[in-house]
Amino acid sequence: MAKTSLVVTVKVDGIGAALQAFKFLPKDATKRLRTETVKLVEDLAVRTRADGMADAAPQSRLVATTVKAERDRVPAISAGGTRRLGSNRAPAYKLLFGSIFGSNAYPQFHRPHAGRNAYWFFPIVEEELPRIAEAWKNVVDGIVRDFSEGA
Repeated sequence: MAKTSLVVTVKVDGIGAALQAFKFLPKDATKRLRTETVKLVEDLAVRTRADGMADAAPQSRLVATTVKAERDRVPAISAGGTRRLGSNRAPAYKLLFGSIFGSNAYPQFHRPHAGRNAYWFFPIVEEELPRIAEAWKNVVDGIVRDFSEGA
């Protein structure tokens, strides 16, 4: 089945090497990494939801309810999915990109296509990327240090 959600992960320099280090640590280290990572991106998900709720287009308000922090080893948030939204009960994934970028072909999105510029979602995510990447590196360093000391 095709993906129905948009998942945006934060690019972090050296992420591969950091995740490789977790192969040599107990499984509890990976569990803790997932827990700490979801805490990092929960604030981003809340801000992104609020941005969508404040947007002028009604579809943006509907799709914003589907934004959530992903429980993963790397920082990620998602939007969309199969949940049915609005009075027409359209699946969220069918409204997702039209609400974010607008549309020239479908008048229900109430504004023209923005090209590479998003009306909501991506501006908040891009603004927070450096902060989250740095915080994630600190979390990984702390976890590796804590579990390495016990060995």
